[in-house]
Amino acid sequence: MSEPSPVSDPYAHIGIVKNPDGSITRDPTRFPYASATPDPSPVNTVVSKDITVSHSNSTWMRLYVPVTALNDGVSSKKLPLVVYYHGGGFVICSVDFKPFHDFCNRMARELNAVVASPSYRLAPEHRLPAAYDDGVDALRFIRTSDDEWIKSHADLSNVFLMGTSAGGNLAYNVGLRSALADLSPVRIRGLVLHHPFFGGEERCESEIRLEHDQVFPPTAGDVCWELCLPVGANRDHEYSNLTVGDGPVNMEMIGRLGWKVVVSGGGGDPMIDRQRDVAKLMKEKGVDVVERFTDGVVHGAELGDPTKSTTLFASIRNLIYS
Repeated sequence: MSEPSPVSDPYAHIGIVKNPDGSITRDPTRFPYASATPDPSPVNTVVSKDITVSHSNSTWMRLYVPVTALNDGVSSKKLPLVVYYHGGGFVICSVDFKPFHDFCNRMARELNAVVASPSYRLAPEHRLPAAYDDGVDALRFIRTSDDEWIKSHADLSNVFLMGTSAGGNLAYNVGLRSALADLSPVRIRGLVLHHPFFGGEERCESEIRLEHDQVFPPTAGDVCWELCLPVGANRDHEYSNLTVGDGPVNMEMIGRLGWKVVVSGGGGDPMIDRQRDVAKLMKEKGVDVVERFTDGVVHGAELGDPTKSTTLFASIRNLIYS
């Protein structure tokens, strides 16, 4: 079998054009959009709706609730809350892109949980830590929200932060910031880092081996880091590389909090070695980590494959109901 051809233009691969002034133009046709489905029906076993989080930052979230919870009324037992952050290298994508919408829909149904998927400001217009700030703001919004679905059906004492790719990085960093803030009655119990987007200046073995990956090659990751990290920072910044700087100390804090962490990755993802290294270091720092690494699986594979997402959700179910 011939070697796959290298990605010649990582900007085009991501779906962006870099303009002469340093700004970018995103391809609006890259992913189809999906509307919320607020009305129950025989085909809608999960209902969803959009609510504004911050007018000033133009952020919002999509809520997902199993229809069975609505039918049981306010007297029913409240459900775990999964706060899910979408991927896209901090540069592209949105809550209402169909792959993320369908994934959250399946997650709410299969976990019997309320799912909140917050938006966040994208780079390079808003470089990190803007997305992290928005992630914490979403939790503050949930904490004080008068939304009936949140008040009646979400157990705010049983909250898990989850994200795919950049969203996994975001969930981790939002968790760190949340640990230092008073968000009661919101109580975070754990993190699910699904194919998390981590980096570093020196190529790891899997990045070298999978340099021609057709899903998310290292050169595409380089572009995303260049656009989202603070100006002048390189990929060994602590936002990217969790093993440097205060990274190990932060992991010790997570260990003391008693959070459970799932780190999920695929053997076909160039970042697999970085994800393994983070999981290993977390364990060394006293974090209760479940490693879920699947041979041959590409970056974000569960988003588009319900059979793969079912096995992922089984791991998450064990986490939130244990």
